[in-house]
Amino acid sequence: MAKSESPIEIGIADAATPEVVEAFARLLPQLSTSAIPLTREALTEIIAAPHNTVLLARDPSAGGRIVGTLTLVVFRIPTAMRAWIEDVVVDSLARGRGIGEALTLAAVSLAKARGAETVDLTSRQSRKAAHRLYEKSGFHVRDTSVYRFGSKPDA
Repeated sequence: MAKSESPIEIGIADAATPEVVEAFARLLPQLSTSAIPLTREALTEIIAAPHNTVLLARDPSAGGRIVGTLTLVVFRIPTAMRAWIEDVVVDSLARGRGIGEALTLAAVSLAKARGAETVDLTSRQSRKAAHRLYEKSGFHVRDTSVYRFGSKPDA
């Protein structure tokens, strides 16, 4: 019989503690090789931004170590209250345990509780496992084009 894994605990980051700063330093490069490491000040600004909620996934079987993160952005525009999920990353050593799904579903629940009519996200074509996760979580591909202006078109 396989050993059962501890359930993952999802919480909200309320401060850029040394533990949270360390987790982002470890996890962000797993999401994007071009990501600039976050300083404590930058992470404090992200967490404190009124439209942002930074979710943390903790593994109780590893002493509560942060093994994943997601940023939810909820905002009002003229047509409705909307939400975006950004920068979902699960530690490569903890993948395949439902952590990404737990983070995503927690974000959707929080967005709905805050009045968002829709929740959107983007994912690179190469991230097939992420696509399966999002579809399993109730997302569907929209017939749209995403345009980006800026110096990092592929970031």
